[in-house]
Amino acid sequence: MKHRVVVTGLGIVAPNGTTVASFKKSLEEGISGIRFFPELAKLNFSCQIGGMPAISNERKHDYFTPLQLRQFNSNGIMYGVIAGMDALRDAGISPVVKEDPPLWDLGVIFGAGTSGVEKFREAIYKIDKKEVRKLGSTSVVQTMCSGVSAYLGGMIGAGNTVTSNSSACATGTEAVIMGFNRIANGLATQMVCGSCSDDGPYIWGGFDAMKVTTYKHNEYPTAGSRPLSETASGFVPSAGAGALVLESLESAVRRNATIYAEVLGGAVNNGGQRLDGSMTAPNSTAVQRCITSAVKLADISANEIDYINGHLTATTKDSLEIENWCEALERSGSDFPYINTLKSLVGHGLAASGSMECVATILQLYHNFIAPNINCEDLHPDISESVAVERIPREKISTPLKTAIKASFGFGDVNACVIFRKN
Repeated sequence: MKHRVVVTGLGIVAPNGTTVASFKKSLEEGISGIRFFPELAKLNFSCQIGGMPAISNERKHDYFTPLQLRQFNSNGIMYGVIAGMDALRDAGISPVVKEDPPLWDLGVIFGAGTSGVEKFREAIYKIDKKEVRKLGSTSVVQTMCSGVSAYLGGMIGAGNTVTSNSSACATGTEAVIMGFNRIANGLATQMVCGSCSDDGPYIWGGFDAMKVTTYKHNEYPTAGSRPLSETASGFVPSAGAGALVLESLESAVRRNATIYAEVLGGAVNNGGQRLDGSMTAPNSTAVQRCITSAVKLADISANEIDYINGHLTATTKDSLEIENWCEALERSGSDFPYINTLKSLVGHGLAASGSMECVATILQLYHNFIAPNINCEDLHPDISESVAVERIPREKISTPLKTAIKASFGFGDVNACVIFRKN
Protein backbone atom coordinates (compact mmCIF):
# COMPACT_ATOMS: atom_id res chain seq x y z
CA MET A 1 0.00 0.00 0.00
CA LYS A 2 1.28 3.45 -0.93
CA HIS A 3 1.18 6.02 1.86
CA ARG A 4 -0.08 9.54 1.22
CA VAL A 5 2.56 12.18 1.89
CA VAL A 6 1.98 15.71 3.19
CA VAL A 7 4.07 18.78 4.01
CA THR A 8 3.92 19.70 7.69
CA GLY A 9 6.89 22.05 8.10
CA LEU A 10 8.65 24.81 6.15
CA GLY A 11 11.97 26.58 6.58
CA ILE A 12 13.65 29.20 4.41
CA VAL A 13 16.85 31.20 4.30
CA ALA A 14 16.62 33.44 1.24
CA PRO A 15 18.13 36.77 0.19
CA ASN A 16 14.74 38.46 0.75
CA GLY A 17 13.71 36.67 3.93
CA THR A 18 15.32 34.30 6.42
CA THR A 19 12.12 33.26 8.19
CA VAL A 20 8.91 31.93 6.68
CA ALA A 21 7.02 35.04 7.80
CA SER A 22 9.49 37.55 6.33
CA PHE A 23 9.84 35.50 3.14
CA LYS A 24 6.05 35.33 2.67
CA LYS A 25 5.84 39.10 3.12
CA SER A 26 8.51 39.60 0.44
CA LEU A 27 6.63 37.28 -1.92
CA GLU A 28 3.38 39.15 -1.45
CA GLU A 29 4.93 42.60 -1.79
CA GLY A 30 7.42 41.77 -4.54
CA ILE A 31 10.45 42.67 -2.40
CA SER A 32 13.79 41.87 -4.04
CA GLY A 33 16.81 40.56 -2.16
CA ILE A 34 19.34 41.46 -4.87
CA ARG A 35 22.09 43.94 -3.99
CA PHE A 36 25.43 45.29 -5.19
CA PHE A 37 28.66 43.73 -3.85
CA PRO A 38 31.72 46.03 -3.93
CA GLU A 39 33.95 42.96 -3.52
CA LEU A 40 32.80 41.64 -6.90
CA ALA A 41 33.58 45.00 -8.51
CA LYS A 42 37.09 44.96 -7.02
CA LEU A 43 37.59 41.46 -8.44
CA ASN A 44 36.59 42.65 -11.95
CA PHE A 45 33.42 40.57 -12.14
CA SER A 46 31.11 41.48 -14.99
CA CYS A 47 28.10 40.77 -12.79
CA GLN A 48 28.58 42.69 -9.55
CA ILE A 49 25.17 42.00 -8.04
CA GLY A 50 23.81 38.95 -6.26
CA GLY A 51 21.56 37.58 -3.55
CA MET A 52 23.00 36.66 -0.15
CA PRO A 53 20.94 35.97 2.99
CA ALA A 54 21.77 38.05 6.06
CA ILE A 55 22.25 35.99 9.24
CA SER A 56 23.35 37.76 12.41
CA ASN A 57 25.98 36.26 14.70
CA GLU A 58 23.39 36.23 17.45
CA ARG A 59 21.06 34.09 15.37
CA LYS A 60 23.86 31.69 14.44
CA HIS A 61 24.28 30.91 18.13
CA ASP A 62 20.62 29.85 18.27
CA TYR A 63 21.50 26.87 16.05
CA PHE A 64 25.18 26.13 16.63
CA THR A 65 27.28 25.72 19.75
CA PRO A 66 30.39 27.89 20.22
CA LEU A 67 32.47 24.77 19.53
CA GLN A 68 30.64 24.13 16.24
CA LEU A 69 31.10 27.74 15.18
CA ARG A 70 34.83 27.69 15.85
CA GLN A 71 36.60 27.93 12.46
CA PHE A 72 33.20 27.50 10.76
CA ASN A 73 32.89 29.38 7.47
CA SER A 74 30.58 27.35 5.22
CA ASN A 75 27.63 29.62 4.53
CA GLY A 76 25.82 26.92 2.57
CA ILE A 77 25.79 24.51 5.51
CA MET A 78 24.82 27.41 7.80
CA TYR A 79 21.82 28.25 5.62
CA GLY A 80 20.82 24.60 5.32
CA VAL A 81 20.95 23.92 9.05
CA ILE A 82 18.87 27.00 9.88
CA ALA A 83 16.25 26.20 7.22
CA GLY A 84 16.11 22.53 8.20
CA MET A 85 15.82 23.14 11.92
CA ASP A 86 13.20 25.85 11.37
CA ALA A 87 11.15 23.44 9.24
CA LEU A 88 11.37 20.80 11.97
CA ARG A 89 10.25 23.32 14.57
CA ASP A 90 7.42 24.49 12.30
CA ALA A 91 6.26 20.87 12.05
CA GLY A 92 6.20 20.56 15.83
CA ILE A 93 8.87 17.84 15.91
CA SER A 94 11.56 17.99 18.60
CA PRO A 95 15.09 16.61 18.24
CA VAL A 96 15.94 13.82 20.65
CA VAL A 97 18.43 14.38 23.43
CA LYS A 98 21.81 12.69 23.27
CA GLU A 99 20.90 10.03 25.83
CA ASP A 100 17.87 8.78 23.85
CA PRO A 101 17.82 6.45 20.82
CA PRO A 102 17.69 8.06 17.35
CA LEU A 103 14.39 8.84 15.63
CA TRP A 104 14.39 5.67 13.53
CA ASP A 105 11.47 6.78 11.34
CA LEU A 106 12.80 10.28 10.59
CA GLY A 107 15.40 10.87 7.90
CA VAL A 108 17.16 13.70 6.09
CA ILE A 109 17.73 14.20 2.37
CA PHE A 110 19.37 17.58 2.01
CA GLY A 111 21.27 18.41 -1.15
CA ALA A 112 24.11 20.76 -1.98
CA GLY A 113 26.16 21.89 -4.93
CA THR A 114 29.64 22.98 -3.93
CA SER A 115 30.16 23.05 -0.18
CA GLY A 116 32.73 24.80 1.97
CA VAL A 117 34.65 26.60 -0.77
CA GLU A 118 36.04 29.11 1.74
CA LYS A 119 37.24 26.19 3.87
CA PHE A 120 38.91 24.64 0.80
CA ARG A 121 40.62 27.94 0.09
CA GLU A 122 41.76 28.19 3.69
CA ALA A 123 43.05 24.62 3.53
CA ILE A 124 45.08 25.28 0.38
CA TYR A 125 46.84 28.29 1.89
CA LYS A 126 47.52 26.60 5.22
CA ILE A 127 48.84 23.44 3.61
CA ASP A 128 51.05 25.46 1.27
CA LYS A 129 52.42 27.17 4.39
CA LYS A 130 52.92 23.76 6.04
CA GLU A 131 50.28 24.62 8.67
CA VAL A 132 48.10 21.56 8.15
CA ARG A 133 47.48 21.13 11.88
CA LYS A 134 45.81 24.56 11.98
CA LEU A 135 42.98 23.51 9.67
CA GLY A 136 40.75 22.59 12.60
CA SER A 137 38.60 19.58 13.33
CA THR A 138 35.63 20.75 11.21
CA SER A 139 37.41 21.07 7.86
CA VAL A 140 36.29 17.63 6.62
CA VAL A 141 32.63 17.95 7.54
CA GLN A 142 32.45 21.46 6.07
CA THR A 143 33.86 20.38 2.72
CA MET A 144 32.31 16.95 2.20
CA CYS A 145 29.25 16.90 -0.05
CA SER A 146 27.08 15.41 2.69
CA GLY A 147 28.18 17.97 5.27
CA VAL A 148 24.80 19.69 5.53
CA SER A 149 22.85 16.45 6.00
CA ALA A 150 25.45 15.21 8.49
CA TYR A 151 25.05 18.35 10.58
CA LEU A 152 21.25 18.21 10.41
CA GLY A 153 21.06 14.49 11.10
CA GLY A 154 23.18 14.87 14.21
CA MET A 155 21.33 17.90 15.51
CA ILE A 156 17.97 16.18 15.07
CA GLY A 157 18.95 12.68 16.05
CA ALA A 158 17.64 11.30 12.75
CA GLY A 159 17.92 7.51 12.56
CA ASN A 160 16.54 6.87 9.08
CA THR A 161 18.32 7.68 5.82
CA VAL A 162 20.59 10.72 6.22
CA THR A 163 22.13 11.67 2.89
CA SER A 164 22.78 14.45 0.38
CA ASN A 165 22.01 14.58 -3.32
CA SER A 166 23.60 16.86 -5.89
CA SER A 167 21.95 17.55 -9.24
CA ALA A 168 22.85 21.16 -9.99
CA CYS A 169 19.79 23.44 -10.14
CA ALA A 170 17.42 20.46 -9.80
CA THR A 171 18.92 19.39 -6.44
CA GLY A 172 16.23 20.75 -4.12
CA THR A 173 13.25 19.56 -6.14
CA GLU A 174 14.87 16.16 -6.55
CA ALA A 175 15.44 15.93 -2.76
CA VAL A 176 11.71 16.49 -2.16
CA ILE A 177 10.81 13.76 -4.65
CA MET A 178 13.32 11.37 -3.05
CA GLY A 179 11.84 12.03 0.39
CA PHE A 180 8.32 11.62 -0.96
CA ASN A 181 9.16 8.22 -2.46
CA ARG A 182 10.71 7.03 0.77
CA ILE A 183 7.61 7.82 2.82
CA ALA A 184 5.16 6.67 0.13
CA ASN A 185 6.87 3.27 0.10
CA GLY A 186 6.74 2.90 3.88
CA LEU A 187 10.49 3.24 4.43
CA ALA A 188 10.17 6.34 6.63
CA THR A 189 7.46 8.32 8.40
CA GLN A 190 9.04 11.78 8.38
CA MET A 191 11.74 13.29 6.16
CA VAL A 192 13.49 16.66 6.29
CA CYS A 193 14.12 17.52 2.63
CA GLY A 194 15.76 20.50 0.98
CA SER A 195 18.95 21.94 -0.41
CA CYS A 196 21.45 24.73 0.12
CA SER A 197 24.05 26.68 -1.80
CA ASP A 198 27.17 28.54 -0.77
CA ASP A 199 27.79 32.05 -2.04
CA GLY A 200 30.49 34.53 -2.91
CA PRO A 201 33.09 35.01 -5.63
CA TYR A 202 34.54 31.50 -5.51
CA ILE A 203 31.11 30.04 -6.29
CA TRP A 204 29.85 32.72 -8.64
CA GLY A 205 33.10 33.29 -10.57
CA GLY A 206 32.66 30.32 -12.90
CA PHE A 207 29.26 31.55 -14.05
CA ASP A 208 30.67 35.02 -14.60
CA ALA A 209 33.40 33.47 -16.76
CA MET A 210 30.75 31.58 -18.76
CA LYS A 211 28.98 34.91 -19.46
CA VAL A 212 25.60 33.54 -18.33
CA THR A 213 25.15 36.19 -15.62
CA THR A 214 23.87 39.70 -16.29
CA TYR A 215 26.27 42.63 -16.46
CA LYS A 216 23.81 45.38 -17.39
CA HIS A 217 22.29 46.21 -14.00
CA ASN A 218 25.16 46.73 -11.59
CA GLU A 219 23.90 50.25 -10.82
CA TYR A 220 20.29 49.05 -10.36
CA PRO A 221 20.53 45.71 -8.53
CA THR A 222 16.83 45.08 -7.88
CA ALA A 223 16.13 45.45 -11.62
CA GLY A 224 18.79 42.91 -12.57
CA SER A 225 16.89 39.62 -12.33
CA ARG A 226 14.48 39.71 -15.28
CA PRO A 227 12.93 36.30 -16.05
CA LEU A 228 10.43 36.24 -18.93
CA SER A 229 11.54 39.72 -19.98
CA GLU A 230 12.64 40.77 -23.46
CA THR A 231 15.53 42.68 -21.85
CA ALA A 232 16.73 39.72 -19.75
CA SER A 233 20.49 39.51 -20.13
CA GLY A 234 21.48 36.60 -17.89
CA PHE A 235 20.80 35.40 -14.39
CA VAL A 236 21.76 36.99 -11.07
CA PRO A 237 23.64 34.50 -8.83
CA SER A 238 22.38 34.00 -5.31
CA ALA A 239 22.37 31.53 -2.43
CA GLY A 240 20.33 30.27 0.50
CA ALA A 241 18.38 27.19 1.52
CA GLY A 242 14.86 25.85 1.62
CA ALA A 243 13.52 22.96 3.69
CA LEU A 244 10.32 20.93 3.87
CA VAL A 245 9.24 18.39 6.45
CA LEU A 246 7.42 15.59 4.63
CA GLU A 247 5.31 13.19 6.63
CA SER A 248 2.87 10.36 6.11
CA LEU A 249 -0.72 11.57 6.23
CA GLU A 250 -1.48 9.08 9.00
CA SER A 251 1.29 10.48 11.20
CA ALA A 252 0.33 14.10 10.50
CA VAL A 253 -3.32 13.47 11.38
CA ARG A 254 -2.33 11.56 14.51
CA ARG A 255 -0.16 14.49 15.64
CA ASN A 256 -2.78 17.09 14.63
CA ALA A 257 -0.04 18.79 12.62
CA THR A 258 -0.56 21.69 10.22
CA ILE A 259 -0.84 20.31 6.70
CA TYR A 260 0.36 22.85 4.14
CA ALA A 261 -0.14 20.62 1.11
CA GLU A 262 -0.09 17.05 -0.10
CA VAL A 263 2.71 15.84 -2.35
CA LEU A 264 0.93 14.03 -5.18
CA GLY A 265 4.04 12.79 -6.95
CA GLY A 266 7.02 13.79 -8.98
CA ALA A 267 9.41 12.72 -11.69
CA VAL A 268 13.14 13.00 -12.35
CA ASN A 269 14.89 12.33 -15.64
CA ASN A 270 17.81 13.34 -17.83
CA GLY A 271 18.02 14.49 -21.41
CA GLY A 272 21.22 12.53 -21.91
CA GLN A 273 22.80 15.65 -23.45
CA ARG A 274 21.34 14.49 -26.76
CA LEU A 275 19.14 16.15 -29.41
CA ASP A 276 19.29 19.84 -28.43
CA GLY A 277 20.43 19.03 -24.88
CA SER A 278 23.94 19.64 -23.61
CA MET A 279 25.75 20.19 -20.33
CA THR A 280 24.09 23.61 -20.08
CA ALA A 281 21.13 23.51 -22.48
CA PRO A 282 17.89 21.54 -21.96
CA ASN A 283 16.68 18.70 -24.14
CA SER A 284 13.07 19.81 -24.72
CA THR A 285 11.87 16.25 -25.27
CA ALA A 286 13.20 15.26 -21.85
CA VAL A 287 11.79 18.37 -20.17
CA GLN A 288 8.32 17.68 -21.55
CA ARG A 289 8.61 14.01 -20.66
CA CYS A 290 9.52 14.92 -17.06
CA ILE A 291 6.47 17.18 -16.75
CA THR A 292 4.05 14.67 -18.28
CA SER A 293 5.51 11.86 -16.14
CA ALA A 294 4.96 13.91 -12.99
CA VAL A 295 1.35 14.58 -13.99
CA LYS A 296 0.80 10.88 -14.67
CA LEU A 297 2.43 9.76 -11.41
CA ALA A 298 0.32 12.28 -9.51
CA ASP A 299 -2.76 10.72 -11.11
CA ILE A 300 -4.25 14.03 -12.16
CA SER A 301 -5.20 15.76 -15.38
CA ALA A 302 -3.08 18.62 -16.69
CA ASN A 303 -6.25 20.71 -16.69
CA GLU A 304 -6.33 20.52 -12.88
CA ILE A 305 -3.12 22.55 -12.52
CA ASP A 306 -3.84 26.09 -11.32
CA TYR A 307 -0.32 27.40 -10.94
CA ILE A 308 3.20 26.74 -12.27
CA ASN A 309 6.35 27.70 -10.42
CA GLY A 310 8.83 27.69 -13.27
CA HIS A 311 12.59 27.36 -13.45
CA LEU A 312 12.90 30.50 -15.67
CA THR A 313 16.40 31.83 -15.15
CA ALA A 314 16.30 35.13 -17.12
CA THR A 315 18.33 33.69 -19.98
CA THR A 316 17.55 33.04 -23.63
CA LYS A 317 15.97 29.70 -22.64
CA ASP A 318 12.96 31.25 -20.86
CA SER A 319 10.81 31.32 -23.99
CA LEU A 320 11.78 27.71 -24.72
CA GLU A 321 10.70 26.69 -21.22
CA ILE A 322 7.29 28.31 -21.75
CA GLU A 323 6.99 26.46 -25.06
CA ASN A 324 7.78 23.19 -23.27
CA TRP A 325 5.14 23.85 -20.61
CA CYS A 326 2.56 24.54 -23.32
CA GLU A 327 3.44 21.35 -25.17
CA ALA A 328 3.58 19.13 -22.08
CA LEU A 329 0.34 20.38 -20.52
CA GLU A 330 -1.39 20.96 -23.86
CA ARG A 331 -2.52 24.34 -22.58
CA SER A 332 -1.85 27.81 -23.95
CA GLY A 333 -3.31 31.29 -24.27
CA SER A 334 -5.81 32.17 -21.55
CA ASP A 335 -6.14 28.46 -20.69
CA PHE A 336 -2.54 28.40 -19.48
CA PRO A 337 -2.10 28.22 -15.67
CA TYR A 338 -0.74 31.18 -13.75
CA ILE A 339 3.06 31.09 -13.83
CA ASN A 340 5.79 32.89 -11.94
CA THR A 341 9.33 32.37 -10.73
CA LEU A 342 11.01 33.22 -7.45
CA LYS A 343 14.15 34.19 -9.36
CA SER A 344 12.83 37.66 -10.16
CA LEU A 345 12.99 38.37 -6.41
CA VAL A 346 16.09 36.47 -5.27
CA GLY A 347 18.09 35.58 -8.37
CA HIS A 348 19.26 32.06 -9.17
CA GLY A 349 20.04 30.14 -5.98
CA LEU A 350 21.86 27.39 -7.91
CA ALA A 351 21.63 24.14 -5.89
CA ALA A 352 19.32 25.90 -3.40
CA SER A 353 16.92 27.18 -6.05
CA GLY A 354 14.61 24.16 -6.22
CA SER A 355 14.01 23.93 -2.47
CA MET A 356 13.55 27.69 -2.00
CA GLU A 357 11.10 27.65 -4.89
CA CYS A 358 9.23 24.67 -3.41
CA VAL A 359 8.74 26.66 -0.21
CA ALA A 360 7.53 29.64 -2.26
CA THR A 361 5.16 27.39 -4.21
CA ILE A 362 3.60 25.90 -1.07
CA LEU A 363 3.20 29.28 0.63
CA GLN A 364 1.34 30.65 -2.40
CA LEU A 365 -0.79 27.51 -2.64
CA TYR A 366 -1.64 27.48 1.07
CA HIS A 367 -2.42 31.21 1.26
CA ASN A 368 -4.13 31.53 -2.15
CA PHE A 369 -2.02 34.13 -3.90
CA ILE A 370 0.32 34.43 -6.88
CA ALA A 371 3.49 36.45 -6.24
CA PRO A 372 4.40 39.04 -8.87
CA ASN A 373 6.98 38.55 -11.60
CA ILE A 374 8.87 41.79 -11.02
CA ASN A 375 11.02 43.35 -13.77
CA CYS A 376 8.76 41.82 -16.42
CA GLU A 377 7.08 44.94 -17.74
CA ASP A 378 8.46 44.03 -21.19
CA LEU A 379 7.30 40.43 -21.58
CA HIS A 380 9.28 38.60 -24.25
CA PRO A 381 7.24 38.60 -27.49
CA ASP A 382 7.82 34.87 -28.09
CA ILE A 383 6.20 34.20 -24.72
CA SER A 384 3.24 36.52 -25.29
CA GLU A 385 2.50 34.61 -28.49
CA SER A 386 1.99 31.42 -26.47
CA VAL A 387 0.53 32.57 -23.16
CA ALA A 388 -2.03 35.24 -22.32
CA VAL A 389 -0.39 38.20 -20.60
CA GLU A 390 -2.70 37.98 -17.59
CA ARG A 391 -1.38 34.49 -16.79
CA ILE A 392 2.02 36.06 -16.02
CA PRO A 393 1.13 38.51 -13.24
CA ARG A 394 3.25 41.57 -12.61
CA GLU A 395 1.40 42.31 -9.36
CA LYS A 396 0.21 40.03 -6.59
CA ILE A 397 -3.01 38.19 -7.40
CA SER A 398 -5.29 36.77 -4.71
CA THR A 399 -7.08 33.73 -6.12
CA PRO A 400 -8.21 30.28 -4.94
CA LEU A 401 -5.57 27.66 -5.71
CA LYS A 402 -5.80 23.88 -5.46
CA THR A 403 -2.98 22.28 -7.45
CA ALA A 404 0.53 23.56 -8.18
CA ILE A 405 3.42 22.16 -10.19
CA LYS A 406 7.08 23.01 -9.64
CA ALA A 407 9.93 22.12 -11.98
CA SER A 408 13.69 22.60 -11.97
CA PHE A 409 16.10 22.05 -14.85
CA GLY A 410 19.86 22.04 -14.33
CA PHE A 411 23.39 21.64 -15.64
CA GLY A 412 23.98 18.14 -16.92
CA ASP A 413 20.55 18.12 -18.63
CA VAL A 414 18.87 17.07 -15.37
CA ASN A 415 15.15 17.62 -14.78
CA ALA A 416 12.88 17.32 -11.74
CA CYS A 417 9.18 18.09 -11.40
CA VAL A 418 6.87 17.75 -8.38
CA ILE A 419 3.15 18.37 -7.85
CA PHE A 420 1.51 19.74 -4.69
CA ARG A 421 -2.18 19.86 -3.80
CA LYS A 422 -3.91 21.74 -1.03
CA ASN A 423 -6.20 19.56 1.09
